[in-house]
Amino acid sequence: MTDITGSGIRISLIASNTYPAGITLTQFADDADPFDVPSIRIADTAMGVNGDMVSWNRPVQIPVTLNMVPNSEDDLNLEVLANANRVGKGKASAVDVITLTAVYPDGRIKTAINGKITDYLPALSVAGTGRIKTRPYAFAFESMA
Repeated sequence: MTDITGSGIRISLIASNTYPAGITLTQFADDADPFDVPSIRIADTAMGVNGDMVSWNRPVQIPVTLNMVPNSEDDLNLEVLANANRVGKGKASAVDVITLTAVYPDGRIKTAINGKITDYLPALSVAGTGRIKTRPYAFAFESMA
């Protein structure tokens, strides 16, 4: 039998300026996918005028989204990272280069390198149920090993 348990995953995140020593993330949300790496399109195809198919590969970034328990230490640490990299009037960006390493419960390791944080929610939102919404933190990486 194949065990596909995801419980116990941990993420190490190094941000070149904000967290050069790195932080470990383990407080994942239950109402959104905790660690999401969606499908990416790595090739395109087309048909020539005479019906011959052509194809080409293309470079694409690797998107990763982390969803943490709202107001947890991990959520607050990622908020600090996002705020440090946000540009605003009279505010410079930390210009962090991010490395993210996922250690799965079965011991498998995946490392995403040369990344940037790209999206976050700058304030807490509240759902109609009265629960604070989980804030997604989105990243884009150059490659994954």
